This record gives sequence, structure tokens and C-alpha cells, in this order.
Amino acid sequence: MAIANFDELLKKYAALIVSTGVNVQSGHTVVLNIDVDQAPLARLITEAAYQKGAKEVIVKWSDDSIDRSTFKYASEEVLTNIPQYKIDESLDHIEKGASRISVRSSDPDSLQGLDSSKIAAAQAASGRAFSAMRRATQSNKVSWLVAAASGEKWAAKVFPDLETKEEQQDALWDAIFKAVNIYDEDPIKTWENKDTTLDSKAEELNKEQFTAVHFTAPGTDLTVGLPKGHRWEGAGSNNSRGERFMANMPTEEVFTAPDANHVDGVVVSTKPLSYAGNIIEGMQFHFKDGKVEKVTAEKGEDVIKKLIETDEGSARLGEVALVPDASPISQSGLTFFNTLFDENASNHLALGSAYAFNLIGGTEMSEEELKAAGLNRSDVHVDFMFGSDQMDVDGIREDGSRVPIFRKGAWV
Repeated sequence: MAIANFDELLKKYAALIVSTGVNVQSGHTVVLNIDVDQAPLARLITEAAYQKGAKEVIVKWSDDSIDRSTFKYASEEVLTNIPQYKIDESLDHIEKGASRISVRSSDPDSLQGLDSSKIAAAQAASGRAFSAMRRATQSNKVSWLVAAASGEKWAAKVFPDLETKEEQQDALWDAIFKAVNIYDEDPIKTWENKDTTLDSKAEELNKEQFTAVHFTAPGTDLTVGLPKGHRWEGAGSNNSRGERFMANMPTEEVFTAPDANHVDGVVVSTKPLSYAGNIIEGMQFHFKDGKVEKVTAEKGEDVIKKLIETDEGSARLGEVALVPDASPISQSGLTFFNTLFDENASNHLALGSAYAFNLIGGTEMSEEELKAAGLNRSDVHVDFMFGSDQMDVDGIREDGSRVPIFRKGAWV
């Protein structure tokens, strides 16, 4: 690595992930999902977690090449038959209240050209099999974090004009470190301040209790209803033990759950979506009474169509998020082809399940009660970006009056 003091920076990153990301405490179980190419970071995270008092750290490895071979050659029957021991392991992690860390560095095109029907079937089966874990994370029963690391093929996708693989990976590491404030003297303090700032924005919106938000921009005219008792959230959340954690690093958003039955209009994507090992571009969604009636895409249309056919809720929205165009990630001018980063450069929506904590009392509700309250239920949750410096956003009150929230991509 040509980055000065890279080993020290990587150690600071591991400490931030453990201390601020999932807030490891004495006696905790930690589950780390990470690519085999990121073994140096995995070792640092493991050591940092034990130093914080973790009882056990369970590392689960992944590999793009093996995943591609599996999806290419294994039968659909094999791919959709999730062994009971894997489900039992997931349930055991929930029982232990295990903190979950996912470090993403995969190739955005890792499954390009493979049978999209087989991939969709496998992902749907996995979603059903591990639905208990999805509900636990979406209710903040456990601490969870999605972070990133520089992978060779991902870096080549983001920085194709750089000559060598080393230059590309260095450039991506540099972008990651900037996005998560690792170059700051005290990144943990920086994140405390970020948490406070975004929380204040969320509370301003919560006081209003808008019945809907209206988005307008070139190609987009969309009204998203909001359920009674909805809660906007910022960077941090509290788990069931009352411990503060950050679900995403980086993050620049405030977000809430839409009313899944009251979304109407058209919305066009403004950034590529990396999903199921494919890049999807130029999406346009038409909504009526909460459901996608029509979707088109300039690239990857078959993949996005299969996504919205996953289950009853996959064609409805589970999240609406506000991100100013002035966010550091947007101003970097980079397209990361990775939702963790690109969603923090743009307003975004998510197809699929809503977060229970985005509704007052939601974490204690049953699936049926959440659905009755207007929160979408699904085995998927996939964000796509639609914001820009041309977007206006209005909050609509119960009496029909409007309050400007964004003008030209900026907070009012």
C-alpha cells in the first residue's frame, strides 16, 4: 500500500467499527462476515473486539469466485435448500444477542451473466430461511453494522482510469477512510457529533408528523405516504439492551418507514444499483396505491423485475431516506457501485421490508400488527437512489398544507 501509515489507519478503522459501530461490551458475542481478501482487517477487528471484552468472535468468510462458481454450477434445488443447521446457528446468534458486523468489498459484477432466475430463487429462499434474523436486526434487537473494505475488482470498477491495481485499491481505501472520518484525529468523537447532528434533523421531522412527503425532480413526481406514529431516525440506534450502535458506516441520512399502501407517482433512479451481483441502471418505477405497477431499466431490467416479484411486499416500499446533495460522498463525485456509499450521496427508497423501529412501539409489535399499521413486510430490503441537486421535497401536513424540506437537493 502506498498510503502513508496504512497499517495504523486500518487499526483505527477496526477500532471504530468495534467501539462505535457495534459498541462491543464485556461478554458480547460478535459475528463478523467478511471476504477472505480482507483477512488483515478481520484480524484487527477480532483483536479489537476481544480487547473490548467480547466473549467470542465468530468469523464467517465469503469469496466472490467461490460464490460465482456455486451459482453457476449448483442446481436450483441445492441453492434453495437451506440446511437446518445454518438456520439453527442464526437462531443461536439471536438468542445470544450477538452483534453482527458485515464488511463489504465484493465485485459489483460478480454474478454478471449468470441465470438471474436461479439467483433470485436462491436469494428468496435465503430470505425466508433467515427471516428471524432479519426481524431481529430490523427491530434493533441486536447491534448490527455494515461497513466496507477496498476489494480489487470493486476498486477497478470505481477507478477504471488508474493504471495499476495497487493505485486503484489505494484510491478506494482513501475514499473509504475519508467517508468514515478515519483521517480525523479522533474518529470516535467525530461520529458522536455526527450522531447528534443527524438526530436533531430527525427530531425536527418527527415533531411535524407529516402525512406524506412529495418529491419532485426531472422525471420524478412521487408522493410517499407516512403512517401515523412514524419515527425518523438518524445515524445511531439503541439495541434491546440500551446500547448505542451505528448500522451503517458511512452514513449521512435520516430515514423513516413509508405507508406501504399510499405511494403514488413515478420515480427515476439517479445512480446505478448493485444488486445480486449485477449492476442495474436507468430504473423507472410507477407506483399506484403503494405498489409498483411498472418498472423499466436501461440495464439489468430482468434482475429488477425478478426482485419485485420475490414476495407480496417486494413491490412496495419499506424505507424513505433524505440525504442532502452536499453530503461529502456526493461531493466526492464518485459513483461507488455499492449501496452503502451511493445511498449516502442521494435521497433513496427501499423496496421491501420496513424497519419496525421506525414506528412508535413497532419493535414490540407482531408482523401482522406492523402490516396493519402500514409498515411493509417482505423477505427483501433493497435501496435505490433517486436524489439529485435538482430535487425538491415537501412535507404534507394533515390539513393539506405544505412545508419545504429540500430545495435543489439541500435542507431548507
